[in-house]
Amino acid sequence: MRPHLRSSYFVLLLSLSLFPAQISAQKNNADAQLLREVGHRDPQWLLIQPHLPDPMTATPDALETAADVLRARRFPADALEYYGYSLQRGGEPTQLLNKMGVTALELRNAMLARTYFQRAIKLKKKNSEAWNNLGAVEYLERSYRNAISAYKRAIKIDKKSSTYHSNLGTAYFELKDFESARKEYGIALQLDPLMFEHRRGMAGVTAHMLSPEDHARFCFEMARLYAKNGDEAQMLHSLTMASEGGFDVEREMGRDASLAPYRKDPRVLLLLQNARALRAGRDATAVASRTLPPLPPPLHE
Repeated sequence: MRPHLRSSYFVLLLSLSLFPAQISAQKNNADAQLLREVGHRDPQWLLIQPHLPDPMTATPDALETAADVLRARRFPADALEYYGYSLQRGGEPTQLLNKMGVTALELRNAMLARTYFQRAIKLKKKNSEAWNNLGAVEYLERSYRNAISAYKRAIKIDKKSSTYHSNLGTAYFELKDFESARKEYGIALQLDPLMFEHRRGMAGVTAHMLSPEDHARFCFEMARLYAKNGDEAQMLHSLTMASEGGFDVEREMGRDASLAPYRKDPRVLLLLQNARALRAGRDATAVASRTLPPLPPPLHE
């Protein structure tokens, strides 16, 4: 009798623990279906839909290409479905699972994305792309230590990817481990000196996710790297962004061997002066908006 009771109790606990996940999955499915219905009202859908291959007879490559097109045209729910058709028809599984995971992230379904990336890793443990993508899921879920672990696995497989090192640096940054973050950003820049230039989109997303204070600190850490690498133009730009964001650039520059020689540089003094004026202007505007009386109602003629 006792084992039966314990088993029933365990099943009850398991059911209770799974209930929020089931609710979340149902919500994600409902959101995806709503997104699909809205998307199908787009005139583009009427142009694409007649040319989609038959899931029952088309080749895996044709189905994957159709999914790529759907994803590029902003129909992620339909793209996910066609990647699934390609997988069922014998398409290359690890590549498709990675694409399905990325598409699930576009649908804001991190739980589903994690499942796809984990399946890709299970099929091929030395799949650096899947490990990196799994790290991205953990990062977006704010599980930064898990993200670091996944990014390290990706780097162990592919040491030459500037993207993986940059992503690892960003995860370290979130944990306030600035020294480790700077080290990884430095490796990324060595591998690809222009990566932060031609990946503005990525940098914009990262900046959007960080708080204004963290973004200012991020810019200062990048200035330290650029100074160490002798890139004065990028160093000055990063110092400007950090100072305008409220970071105490002048004080922190004196503590860094690479930046200290620039403390009295006329270009640095000018950018600090401009940043102070900009911040003062913003503060004055904010105070005025709180203290000015409301405008009188408009007169009716």
